[in-house]
Parts: sequence; structure tokens; C-alpha cells
Amino acid sequence: MAAWRRERPDLDVAPLEVLSRVSRLARHLELARREALEQLALPQWQFDVLTALRRAGPPYEMTPGELLAETLVTSGTMTHRVDQMASAGLVERLPDPSDGRVVRVRLTSRGREGVDGALGNLLERERALLGRLTAAEQRELAGLLRTLLEGFD
Repeated sequence: MAAWRRERPDLDVAPLEVLSRVSRLARHLELARREALEQLALPQWQFDVLTALRRAGPPYEMTPGELLAETLVTSGTMTHRVDQMASAGLVERLPDPSDGRVVRVRLTSRGREGVDGALGNLLERERALLGRLTAAEQRELAGLLRTLLEGFD
């Protein structure tokens, strides 16, 4: 920051003080996530689908359309992902009881064990990333980031 202020005193570089650090933190977080998921041989895309199903609560199922909204991928991509995960025994497809034309994707016990293990592993690494902050500082930072993101989400 000091170098930019020296070299470009005509510019207000204050945004770099925040956003460059957020960007660097995002890189550390991505590495921690990759390591946490690789340990369990779980690709990020599978983790995304499994966590969406797990957060849905019992019976841990959603329609493919609901999964699309949660994971922000195309329907063709989601179909392919569900196919692969069903073949691996992580999810199963079931007919919707109220509309036989609708398919529901349900987390299997194997999928639930996998996502629970991965989440525990990931949270351990994320806690380490935040370890220099007190619990109060973490809550304050979470609130500030929530406020900042409100304009985007």
C-alpha cells in the first residue's frame, strides 16, 4: 500500500487495503478446501451437491431444479452430475409422490457420511484460517462481509 501511495499519490488506493486482502484470503480458503476434500477423494462439485441435499434436512432430497438454484450450474451439467453421483451410490433418484413426472434426488447414507466427514474436515481447516481472530472479531467480520455482499446476492 505504501508503494502504491508513493507511486500513485493521485489515486485513492484504500479499496486495495480491503479487497486485495479478501482476494488473498480467498486463495488460502480455496487451497484449504481443496486439501480437505481431496483427503476424502470428494471433488468440489460433488461436495456442492451433497451439501445442498444435506442442508435440505430429512429426507435430504430436492428436485434437480432446486439443486440447479443452489449450485448455479446448467440443467445438462446437473443431470450429468446426478448420474455420476447415483452411480457412485451417493444419491438416488426417486419419483415425486405428488407428481410422477417429477424426479427427486435423495442423499443416500453413503452420501450423508461422505458429506458429513468432508464438512467436519473443512470446518477444521477454516477454523485454523480464522484462528488469529477472537470469536467476537469473527462475528464482527461476518457481519461486515454480510453487509458488503447484500448488494450482490
